[in-house]
Amino acid sequence: MSLPLVLAIYFVLWWVVLFAVLPWGVRSQDESGAVAPGTEPGAPVRHRLALKFLCTTILAAALLILFYGAYALGLIPIDLLVAISNPPHS
Repeated sequence: MSLPLVLAIYFVLWWVVLFAVLPWGVRSQDESGAVAPGTEPGAPVRHRLALKFLCTTILAAALLILFYGAYALGLIPIDLLVAISNPPHS
Protein backbone atom coordinates (compact mmCIF):
# COMPACT_ATOMS: atom_id res chain seq x y z
CA MET A 1 0.00 0.00 0.00
CA SER A 2 1.37 3.41 -0.89
CA LEU A 3 1.83 6.16 1.69
CA PRO A 4 -0.79 8.50 0.11
CA LEU A 5 -3.34 5.67 0.22
CA VAL A 6 -2.57 4.94 3.87
CA LEU A 7 -2.90 8.66 4.71
CA ALA A 8 -6.20 8.87 2.84
CA ILE A 9 -7.57 5.85 4.71
CA TYR A 10 -6.40 7.37 8.01
CA PHE A 11 -8.07 10.69 7.14
CA VAL A 12 -11.40 8.97 6.47
CA LEU A 13 -11.09 6.80 9.58
CA TRP A 14 -10.25 9.87 11.70
CA TRP A 15 -13.42 11.68 10.64
CA VAL A 16 -15.65 8.63 11.11
CA VAL A 17 -14.20 8.00 14.57
CA LEU A 18 -14.55 11.71 15.47
CA PHE A 19 -18.30 11.60 14.86
CA ALA A 20 -18.51 8.46 16.99
CA VAL A 21 -16.48 10.06 19.82
CA LEU A 22 -18.18 13.48 19.91
CA PRO A 23 -21.16 12.43 22.07
CA TRP A 24 -18.98 10.72 24.72
CA GLY A 25 -19.48 12.27 28.15
CA VAL A 26 -21.64 15.17 26.99
CA ARG A 27 -23.97 16.64 29.58
CA SER A 28 -26.32 19.37 28.48
CA GLN A 29 -26.89 22.52 30.50
CA ASP A 30 -30.46 21.37 31.09
CA GLU A 31 -29.26 18.02 32.51
CA SER A 32 -26.80 19.73 34.83
CA GLY A 33 -29.39 22.28 35.96
CA ALA A 34 -27.21 25.29 35.15
CA VAL A 35 -28.60 26.94 32.01
CA ALA A 36 -26.71 30.16 31.23
CA PRO A 37 -29.04 33.02 30.20
CA GLY A 38 -29.29 33.45 26.44
CA THR A 39 -27.96 29.98 25.57
CA GLU A 40 -29.59 26.84 24.26
CA PRO A 41 -30.50 24.47 27.14
CA GLY A 42 -29.27 21.52 25.04
CA ALA A 43 -25.79 23.04 24.67
CA PRO A 44 -23.04 21.10 26.42
CA VAL A 45 -21.66 22.34 29.73
CA ARG A 46 -18.10 21.31 28.76
CA HIS A 47 -17.29 20.11 25.26
CA ARG A 48 -13.68 18.93 25.95
CA LEU A 49 -12.76 18.93 22.26
CA ALA A 50 -9.01 18.60 22.84
CA LEU A 51 -9.53 15.34 24.74
CA LYS A 52 -11.94 14.09 22.06
CA PHE A 53 -9.44 14.94 19.29
CA LEU A 54 -6.75 13.02 21.18
CA CYS A 55 -9.03 9.99 21.65
CA THR A 56 -10.03 10.18 17.98
CA THR A 57 -6.39 10.26 16.85
CA ILE A 58 -5.46 7.26 18.99
CA LEU A 59 -8.52 5.20 18.03
CA ALA A 60 -8.13 5.98 14.31
CA ALA A 61 -4.46 4.98 14.46
CA ALA A 62 -5.37 1.70 16.19
CA LEU A 63 -8.03 0.97 13.55
CA LEU A 64 -5.56 1.78 10.77
CA ILE A 65 -3.00 -0.59 12.29
CA LEU A 66 -5.63 -3.35 12.50
CA PHE A 67 -6.77 -2.72 8.93
CA TYR A 68 -3.22 -2.62 7.59
CA GLY A 69 -2.29 -5.77 9.54
CA ALA A 70 -5.27 -7.63 8.10
CA TYR A 71 -4.34 -6.38 4.62
CA ALA A 72 -0.65 -7.34 5.02
CA LEU A 73 -1.52 -10.83 6.29
CA GLY A 74 -3.81 -11.39 3.32
CA LEU A 75 -6.98 -11.56 5.40
CA ILE A 76 -8.53 -8.94 3.12
CA PRO A 77 -7.93 -10.13 -0.45
CA ILE A 78 -7.66 -7.58 -3.24
CA ASP A 79 -10.36 -9.44 -5.22
CA LEU A 80 -12.84 -8.80 -2.42
CA LEU A 81 -12.04 -5.08 -2.37
CA VAL A 82 -12.45 -4.88 -6.13
CA ALA A 83 -15.76 -6.77 -5.98
CA ILE A 84 -17.07 -4.46 -3.26
CA SER A 85 -16.04 -1.30 -5.09
CA ASN A 86 -17.55 -2.26 -8.45
CA PRO A 87 -21.35 -2.56 -8.47
CA PRO A 88 -22.76 -5.27 -10.73
CA HIS A 89 -23.76 -4.14 -14.22
CA SER A 90 -27.30 -4.86 -15.33
